Amino acid sequence: QVQIVESGGGLVQAGGSLRLSCVASGNTANINVMGWHRQAPGKQRELVAACNRGGNTNVDDSVKGRFTISRDNAKNAVYLQMNSLRPEDTAVYYCNAKDLGAQYGYWGQGTQVTVSE
Repeated sequence: QVQIVESGGGLVQAGGSLRLSCVASGNTANINVMGWHRQAPGKQRELVAACNRGGNTNVDDSVKGRFTISRDNAKNAVYLQMNSLRPEDTAVYYCNAKDLGAQYGYWGQGTQVTVSE
């Protein structure tokens, strides 16, 4: 089993920055992709950004140029630097870690990000 712990959410004004951190522990040897998803009230969970073990990234168009995902394989960690935050970025942000070849991954408990006007 893999345990996922996220941290770094909070309340920030529009234009501000936050950095989210996620660490995976347990049976992490087969983890390939780690990434961030978010879910706003009344909306479906959506991918924000993901990074595989080789460093290849996939970033949603809505956050390109504002959010940066980075990975530390040695620490089984993934980070999301969020700049120029907007009220529409308000959501619960979830970290996901997926084993190589797996269809589903492991989820963290989520961290709330609230951006005020």
